[in-house]
Amino acid sequence: MKYVLVTGGVVSGLGKGVTASSVGVVLKACGLRVTSIKIDPYLNTDAGTMSPFEHGEVFVLDDGGEVDLDLGNYERFLDVRLTKNNNITTGKIYQSVLEKERKGDYLGKTVQVVPHITDAIKNWIESVAVIPVDGKEGPADVCVIELGGTVGDIESMPFIEALRQLSFSVGPDNFCLIHVSLIPVLGVVGEQKTKPTQHSVRELRALGLTPHLLACRSAQPLLENTKEKLSQFCHVPIGNILNIHDVPNIWHVPLLLRNQNAHHSILKQLNLLSIAAPPNLQAWTKRAETYDNLKNSVRIAMVGKYVGLADSYLSVVKALLHACIACSLKPSIDWIAASDLEDESAKLTPKDHAAAWETLRNAECVLVPGGFGDRGVGGMILAAKYARENNIPYLGICLGMQISVIEFARSVLGLKRANSNEFDSETPNPVVIFMPEGSRTHMGSTMRLGSRRTLFQTPDCVTSKLYRNAEYVDERHRHRYEVNPEAIGVLEEAGLKFVGKDETGKRMEILELPSHPFYVGVQFHPEFKSRPGRPSALFLGLILAATKQLEAYLNTHQNGC
Repeated sequence: MKYVLVTGGVVSGLGKGVTASSVGVVLKACGLRVTSIKIDPYLNTDAGTMSPFEHGEVFVLDDGGEVDLDLGNYERFLDVRLTKNNNITTGKIYQSVLEKERKGDYLGKTVQVVPHITDAIKNWIESVAVIPVDGKEGPADVCVIELGGTVGDIESMPFIEALRQLSFSVGPDNFCLIHVSLIPVLGVVGEQKTKPTQHSVRELRALGLTPHLLACRSAQPLLENTKEKLSQFCHVPIGNILNIHDVPNIWHVPLLLRNQNAHHSILKQLNLLSIAAPPNLQAWTKRAETYDNLKNSVRIAMVGKYVGLADSYLSVVKALLHACIACSLKPSIDWIAASDLEDESAKLTPKDHAAAWETLRNAECVLVPGGFGDRGVGGMILAAKYARENNIPYLGICLGMQISVIEFARSVLGLKRANSNEFDSETPNPVVIFMPEGSRTHMGSTMRLGSRRTLFQTPDCVTSKLYRNAEYVDERHRHRYEVNPEAIGVLEEAGLKFVGKDETGKRMEILELPSHPFYVGVQFHPEFKSRPGRPSALFLGLILAATKQLEAYLNTHQNGC
């Protein structure tokens, strides 16, 4: 196994994940099979209990793993299916070591960070690296490892030491280190400063790891004298100093690496030049250029709880992008804080309230994504009502589906106190209930998670047609609450149709309003399996409906999208 390690220095948030994904894309374009591992040094076992404001969205894998959003980047860029073990955390490592200690596996020895924790990290990496993730048999050729955080952080020290040992044990021909760093420009001086990167590399070398390539983040392309200074003081050949400057969209990053012959430097370090082909990135080039040249846009109202941080809905944003490009459009996402739509907001923050409603009325479609807790629920219900009554295309995901059920029960059935048990445990009309198998005492990994099968109840529905007239679809889930099976009869009698159910037939998965141009709610998260060039069927349907193309599309594409 060949390993490419991507570390970061100076500051966090430099784009290590995009860099690691792009390195994988370039190597895959050379004909190599690639897998990925993300190391998160935090003590949480996984990302499942972390707030989106704290760490961005929680990405869900087929096997139910709740992981860092960077694994979503890996899956989208490399078109692979990762496992929960491809995300390593300090919590997972310590938990596995302590379980062994309790069982007596260490034969009475003193359990220490070195060698026991570091050995566990190495063993985990080596065992996960050989798991095929691209649908083919046998291990990949290269494993790209991203170390989260910044070099010098106390919490990442055991991982740095384990990776140092790994680089020594596998040999120099099997290990390549790429260090991502920042080249700032001070406004007063206007000069590209290399000192922060010099210190970062010095810190890394003091810990026993020497970078083979530097990936320098900057607003503008690096000047030649900046590269020369970096080469001289960081002990890296000038040809191995890569510049990842700001680009119009992230699909340009693999092209940037290719244009600077990053693949040649990496392949040379890994002794793979003899078996690798020149990188074929025609599809990537076309995709990047197509997006840059798009002129028309579609306005999408995103009504959610965590709109203050775009990364909270990263996969939804990417899925909208994939769908829009398939329709030759640019997504124009209008973020609406759900609480700003509520009547209470009109009294407390009237300007925000008026602006939110104006934005909603100007949108061509409405999307209510997933979330937890009761904050903003009233605003989401109002958004769903507005979309339903005004024939505005609507897509509700997870919580968004439950919101549409609550709104329909209140407005159409006249059940004014209809609600979810999550928001009102005393509601006389619980149209959304806590799932019987859920845990009320533990939060982590206790939801209905991962890929689950949804069976279409009729072929004569929009979602079935969008999914290529399929009889079933496998999508990823993450929820504790579900539509109350006892309320289905009265809801369907009033016109709300549940066209997709789980394999038991008791759990509602997809709802539609046949009298509406496009009013769809899904209990699953279709955004997690959307890919560039292969958009999610439901997101494509939303954009087609917003641009009045859905009916023509369904008539033309009888075999789906």
